[in-house]
Amino acid sequence: MKYWLMKSEPDAYSIEDLERDGQEPWDGIRNYQARNLIRDEMSIGDLALFYHSNAKPPGVVGLMKVASEPEPDELAFDPKSKYFDPKSDPEEPRWLQRQMEFVHRFDQMLSLQDMKDDPELEGMLVLRRGQRLSIQPVEPEHFHYICDQLGWEAPDGDR
Repeated sequence: MKYWLMKSEPDAYSIEDLERDGQEPWDGIRNYQARNLIRDEMSIGDLALFYHSNAKPPGVVGLMKVASEPEPDELAFDPKSKYFDPKSDPEEPRWLQRQMEFVHRFDQMLSLQDMKDDPELEGMLVLRRGQRLSIQPVEPEHFHYICDQLGWEAPDGDR
């Protein structure tokens, strides 16, 4: 199993939205590195920290899991979408998404500043200066530490 941190602006799509919806496509990714992670590195069942970005304060607010194989991001083919890409071909889609399933909403947020101040989280990509990638791998020890800090215990077999 791999672990991820996936960012979303809460006014666009929040952990509360995912909790309500249960499952939703993680679409609109228009960065090749993030697309490659979706395509090549993620697996069904992987867990991801849901991170509210561009919020005051930004931080980890919940958990979700990968619920599908990579699939074409249909927004790339919709001229009315802000994610439309006229160069993306439905026969060979340039942009992909995965279905993400709600797992848990934390009672509190672990803010970016709290993460920066915690020496146990040293080395996390999200804490590196200039790191803006919306999907990032997370080391298992960092993932479990964050979950412990927020009072969530992983199911048996996940440690």
